[in-house]
Amino acid sequence: MSKETFMNTELIQASLKKRYARERRFQLYGKLAVLLGFAFLFILLFDIVSKGTPAFTQKQLQITVNFDADKLGIAPDASAEELRQANYNAVIKASLRDMFPDVTSRGDKRRLYRLVSIGAEYDLRDQVMANPSLVGQTGDFWLLAHSEAAGYLKGQISRDLPEAERRVKDVQMNWLDQLRDQGRTKSSFNTLFFLAGDSREPELAGIRAALQGSFFTLVVTFLLAFPIGVFAAVYLEEFAPRNRLTDLIEININNLAAVPSIVFGLLGLAVFINFFELPRSAPLVGGVVLSLMTLPTIIITSRASIQAVSPSIREAALGVGASKLQTVFHHVLPVAMPGILTGSIIGMAQALGESAPLLMIGMVAFIMEVPGGVTDPSTVLPVQIFLWADSPERGFTEKTSAAIMVLMGFLIVMNALAIYLRRRFEVK
Repeated sequence: MSKETFMNTELIQASLKKRYARERRFQLYGKLAVLLGFAFLFILLFDIVSKGTPAFTQKQLQITVNFDADKLGIAPDASAEELRQANYNAVIKASLRDMFPDVTSRGDKRRLYRLVSIGAEYDLRDQVMANPSLVGQTGDFWLLAHSEAAGYLKGQISRDLPEAERRVKDVQMNWLDQLRDQGRTKSSFNTLFFLAGDSREPELAGIRAALQGSFFTLVVTFLLAFPIGVFAAVYLEEFAPRNRLTDLIEININNLAAVPSIVFGLLGLAVFINFFELPRSAPLVGGVVLSLMTLPTIIITSRASIQAVSPSIREAALGVGASKLQTVFHHVLPVAMPGILTGSIIGMAQALGESAPLLMIGMVAFIMEVPGGVTDPSTVLPVQIFLWADSPERGFTEKTSAAIMVLMGFLIVMNALAIYLRRRFEVK
């Protein structure tokens, strides 16, 4: 081997070592990037789950209640309407004073009354109306604890904090400890979180109104966006002539897909509410706005799915005498349907998580009642999360994280449904 050949071999080997080293470094950087992404995702999910899990349980206090007719402000033989209007709050306060006779100062009495939720009086009212014989009787009843008292019982508030930095004072902690030692506290599944509407009190706030509003909004969005988007994609891909007009339409559709969502909210405010005078805070308007936002995504994904259909299917259908319309609807669309459905469901999932356009059309209002139709005042789950996140009460922190968990669950279900439908139609 000549000296020149030996030197060339050394140079090649050195070059190969450097190239292999760069490749190994690149793979290492890629693995580190993936691990870093998973680490941030894990931290995010852990933070949400750890904060939101307590919201699925509620704390109750067992109070010895004396349904004294005088304190209720009614006669012993009161009518149903009088029972409904009775002063159950006074009964609860008197019962708490009887259980803690050492509490005498006005400030301590206010703190004592704050152990029980304001919703407890409505629970007692329902029980008395169901059983009027309770009037004049004394018994133990489980009443919903106030969110601050529940936070202490759940271990979210520590005694180590200075008293000035926490809402639950030392004397309230002592009372709660006494009740816990006596077996007068318990935990139960928080059904109110799923069955109640919004409330100013964290322990009474629920997501039912937001869930139903999201459902009505998504129904309107799907009924408008899916057929219009699919038919537009079919026309542009199969029937539209290739000229400057269709090129302009395609460019605008692609540009609309990148428009910030809040712009669609401004469009809905200006056109559908101010011009057409449709009701504010209604799922009808929210669905129309979200359908406009979702349309470009559905059209683009539908066109890509139609383009992916093999030309041989079209040629075979035309070869046996099928018309252009029959070829598209009987042969091309069924083959392209997995991709169309996948794109549509992903677009709907994107619409489910949107809040900015709905804020612009007034769906940020405080809604307690569950909507019964698409024209009733309503809110949606992302907006409800936004409202709770802006609330100063500590009890809304766990409600915010729990609502995010529910929203993420719906998004996971919708994406899983998209995968399932795609695979099923592909098999067919």
